[in-house]
Amino acid sequence: MRLLITSLAFILIAAVTNAQQPLLNPSAGVSNDSYIGFDRNDYPGDSVLPTLRKHFAFTGYWLNNPPGEQQNTWAGKRDILLRNNFGFLVLFNGRLEAEINKAQKSGTAPTALGQKDAASAIAAAQREHFPAHTILFLDQEEGGRLEAPQSVYLFAWTEAIARSPYLPGAYVSGQPVPDAPGQTITTAQNIREEVAAKHLHPITLFIYQDSCPPSNGCTLHPPDITAAGTPNIAAWQYAQSPRRPEITRACAKTYAPNGNCYTPDLPNLHLDLSVSPSPDPSHGR
Repeated sequence: MRLLITSLAFILIAAVTNAQQPLLNPSAGVSNDSYIGFDRNDYPGDSVLPTLRKHFAFTGYWLNNPPGEQQNTWAGKRDILLRNNFGFLVLFNGRLEAEINKAQKSGTAPTALGQKDAASAIAAAQREHFPAHTILFLDQEEGGRLEAPQSVYLFAWTEAIARSPYLPGAYVSGQPVPDAPGQTITTAQNIREEVAAKHLHPITLFIYQDSCPPSNGCTLHPPDITAAGTPNIAAWQYAQSPRRPEITRACAKTYAPNGNCYTPDLPNLHLDLSVSPSPDPSHGR
């Protein structure tokens, strides 16, 4: 999806459907080896890929229905994305805590559910012709410390992926939340502690942390990935559409009045933005 960040002179502007002036976002310093990518639930369309490629080195790519969607419009689009020289963040939409608990009450244990979903992810990755050793990221939408069923489900999924031709990853929160008295925790930290304690396969992390700071909001010139607060990650999603008002007040003016994030030349295509040290964070080319 995109060129080396330092080659960009663009900044994201707020897109509005009326004649309001766009809002500009001040640029911040980034390292010379950072690449920027986008993701969204709906495939943006073949015709806009050349425009998106002017800004972005990689794209999120869903293997199943994205959160809240009834279909997956990304299916079958890997080849055209490759022709446009995009890298990938390959995503599989996992289960919410309520779904895991409901399945458990119906007789499907979290371990079995995680293994079943991993088999679906592997089959989808193979259908989409992703090569061996591509990192598949399990989308874990709920932040904070994982409840026991969530933890069992997630690690059943990642361990099953680790036994396949692919490599396990997880998209999780990197935002600190209250834990024990006077202490905080992130989902990323929780997962790494459990991996170490249980001697599980390593899990590559793609974190979301759109709080301002450390994020500087809707901009094509993001903060350095080391500012994310979680070390050694594949990518950091630093802007979401729509923004979360309670944690983005300091960078609210970088977003459109409707709370979404846009590029100047695609004012009707809202995006989530990520930064990575690699132009192909899943190694999916």
